[in-house]
Amino acid sequence: MTPDALVFSAIMLGLFVLAGGSYGVLYGAGRIWRRPQLIKTGFACYGIQVLVTLAIVALTPLSIMWKVFILLSCFAYALIPPATWRYLERLHHTEGKTT
Repeated sequence: MTPDALVFSAIMLGLFVLAGGSYGVLYGAGRIWRRPQLIKTGFACYGIQVLVTLAIVALTPLSIMWKVFILLSCFAYALIPPATWRYLERLHHTEGKTT
């Protein structure tokens, strides 16, 4: 891997994580404050992450194993915030109840 390819790959991977983290934070904030626009902005960040993922797969010299890992990670990022939110709602709705 050339130095330029290394820097490009590092930048793309940083953008991948930044977009995914932004999605999670904005989704959570939108749910907490009941602001649909924040949730939509979070989904837009996820869309950016998908585009970055495609760029990583197409343009970086990473091995196929890493590219598959990034693709699977991108898919997992889509599921984590809503699943976490559902878990937290369930946890807090049953917290005050006795069995």
